[in-house]
Amino acid sequence: MSHALPTTRTFEGEALLPWIDAVARLRMEVFRTWPYLYEGSLAHEESSLLAYAAKPRSAVTLFFDGGVPVGAATSQPMEDSFASVRDAFTAGGEDPQLYCYFGESVLLPRYRGQGVGLSFFRAREAHALRHGLRHCAFVSVEREADDPRRPADYQPLDGYWTRRGYTERPDIVARMSWREVGQEKESQHTLRAWVKRLP
Repeated sequence: MSHALPTTRTFEGEALLPWIDAVARLRMEVFRTWPYLYEGSLAHEESSLLAYAAKPRSAVTLFFDGGVPVGAATSQPMEDSFASVRDAFTAGGEDPQLYCYFGESVLLPRYRGQGVGLSFFRAREAHALRHGLRHCAFVSVEREADDPRRPADYQPLDGYWTRRGYTERPDIVARMSWREVGQEKESQHTLRAWVKRLP
């Protein structure tokens, strides 16, 4: 890998197309680990990303090392996003049209703890403001504390998100299904919401 300094760039809509394959592979690698344990397929990931890129108000912020994407974070108006998320916010008394939804955020382990996550949040909040949205939200998968698959050194990100100005909304719960590593069929997962009002 090149020794060029890592850089962060945001691509909106179809500008993501040249990076579909790289981002799909990155997502599959990171999401196989705790807490998602997602058993994806390259074809499914690429199809999802192509649909995402077809929406002009969508954005993906990529973190590069030597021209190679090693991290990615998505954002788009919530009204363009998953029905399960929109429905959860509506049920919680919120208007999805007011929100920018932050979807996936993935980063290879060796680049963590260096401020990339903060860059991702700043880029996604800037994207929200560009589209006139001052409310931001994401959802986080819930896992049992005593799940035997939980790594001994795993540190929840709740404190980090709180320091970024996000507040947990336990009354807003989304449910999504995916196949976990080692499973033959999809199972349903619960994801709780975190929200922030931009200044």
